[in-house]
Amino acid sequence: MNALLYCLVVVIWGTTWIAIYLQQGPVSAPVSIFWRFAVASSVMIVILLLSGKLRKLSGRDHLFCLLQGGCVFCFNFWCFYTAAAWINTGLESVIFSMAVLFNAVNSFIFFGQKPPLRFYIAAGLGLTGIVTLFWQDLLNSGINHSLLLGIGLSALGTFGFSLGNMISLRHQKKGLEVLTTNSWAMLYGTLLIAAIALVRGDNFTPQWTFSYLSALLYLAIFGSVIAFGAYFTLVGRIGPSKAAYSTLLFPLVALTLSTLYEGYIWQVNAIAGLVLILLGNLVMFARPEALMGKLLYRRRVA
Repeated sequence: MNALLYCLVVVIWGTTWIAIYLQQGPVSAPVSIFWRFAVASSVMIVILLLSGKLRKLSGRDHLFCLLQGGCVFCFNFWCFYTAAAWINTGLESVIFSMAVLFNAVNSFIFFGQKPPLRFYIAAGLGLTGIVTLFWQDLLNSGINHSLLLGIGLSALGTFGFSLGNMISLRHQKKGLEVLTTNSWAMLYGTLLIAAIALVRGDNFTPQWTFSYLSALLYLAIFGSVIAFGAYFTLVGRIGPSKAAYSTLLFPLVALTLSTLYEGYIWQVNAIAGLVLILLGNLVMFARPEALMGKLLYRRRVA
C-alpha cells in the first residue's frame, strides 16, 4: 500500500509543474489557485457527503484545518505560481525537494521525531544528486534578480508546505480522517486565496482555452484530490520525513517527459545525479543496515 501511494505521489506531482506552467498568462496566480481548489474541494466534499464519510470536527480541529489550508492550499501555491513566471518548472521542482529537509527539522521541533541515521545519508545523496542533475542548467541560466526572487519564493512555498505536513500529522495522531481534514483545509484555502484575489482586484474569469482548462482539471482532480489524499495518508503511515523524500523524484519524472516529448539530451552530470538520487532511495527504503545484518548473520551461520 505504501509503495502504491508513494508512486502515485511521485508520478502525479512530478507532472503538475508542467500544468502550472501552462496556466501562466493573463489569469493571475491567485485566481488560478482559487479555481483549482474550488473544483477540488467541491468534488471532495460532494463525494464524502454522498458516501456519508464526511466526519464532524471540533471547533479546534476546524481552526487547525484553516491553518493547514493557509499553509498548503493558499500561501505555498501563491509562491509557486508566482515563481513560475521567473524560473523554469524543473528548477522549481528541485527547490521543492528541500521539503525533505524542512520536514525532518519541523518533525523534530513539533513532535520530537528524530530521523534515523540513514535518513541523513539518503537526504545528502538525494539533494546532492538533484544539484548535480541541474547544475549545468543553473550555470546556463545565470544569476540575476528574477532568478533569486523565483528561488526565494519557491523556498518559502516549500516551507509553507512543510508546516502543512506537520498539521496533517497532528490530525492523524488525533485519529482524524485524512479525506475529511483535507476537504475542509482545501475549502478554507480556497476562501483565503479568494479573499486575496478580491483585495488585489483580480478578475475571476478563467482563460477559456483548451490548455488552460485541461491544466486546471488535471491540477484539481489528479494534482489535488488524488495526490494530496495519497500524500497525507503517506505522512500518517511512514512519517513526514520519509514521505517528503518522494519530492526528490519529481524532477526525474519531469526530465523523463522532457526526454520523450521535448528532446531533452542527458549529459554526464544528469546521469551522475540520477545515480545519486536512486542510491538515496535505496538507502532510505531498502534499509541497507538491515540487509548487511542479515548477510553477516548468514555468513556466521554458514
